[in-house]
Amino acid sequence: MTMIDMKDRISIQVGLSGYSFRIQADGCGHSSGWMSAEHIFSTPEFQKRYSEVEVSVFTPKCTLVPAQFHRPENSRQMLSEVVTLADDESVEYVSVPEYAAVLLYSNTRVGAISRMVSETVLRVDGTKAKALPETYYMLKDLQGITEYNKVMASFRDESLYLVIAQGKSLLFCNTFKVPDFTTAQYFIFLAMKKLQLNPEMSSIYFRTPLDQDQEMSLYRYFRNVEQI
Repeated sequence: MTMIDMKDRISIQVGLSGYSFRIQADGCGHSSGWMSAEHIFSTPEFQKRYSEVEVSVFTPKCTLVPAQFHRPENSRQMLSEVVTLADDESVEYVSVPEYAAVLLYSNTRVGAISRMVSETVLRVDGTKAKALPETYYMLKDLQGITEYNKVMASFRDESLYLVIAQGKSLLFCNTFKVPDFTTAQYFIFLAMKKLQLNPEMSSIYFRTPLDQDQEMSLYRYFRNVEQI
């Protein structure tokens, strides 16, 4: 019989090399660390049902456009102007009303793993969570940061995902192909310099795990480093 816990919330991140998850309940959190895709069907936490389920996909093939400029029938054309799409790659979109924008994306390259996760981990009522881009959840999580300067990043599969806001205004939303964490830091500092933001006066929030060396490297420049 499937266990049901009305208090639990699970957030799952899916990439080319596997997945990780975080469970939050009663103010406490538990993170799995990065796991290979072969463990999806044997993960005990995936056999439960949750009141909230988030499935985030690391896809650099996404772009944010103002809502007034978006036409559903033009989604593929608009996305193809900023990323290279194969003929068999499908394009979807999701509204981001907090910034009066629409996020265009393709999850095709990690579609098989994300579908397995979505079909395995269900909500209490038996419904599936739609797999959405990591960038979407980053933009959502910005709303919970109370500081005026909001800097959030994720780093996985040689890609850096970066969003920056001041107050309620979104200033930056982009992804970068990077070979290592040192290069990822370079792009973070470059973006902040262009926006005239001082790292020493800002905190940076990471949605992906940081090892000790990465965290200490960031602390050399930022006022605070948070993993969420």
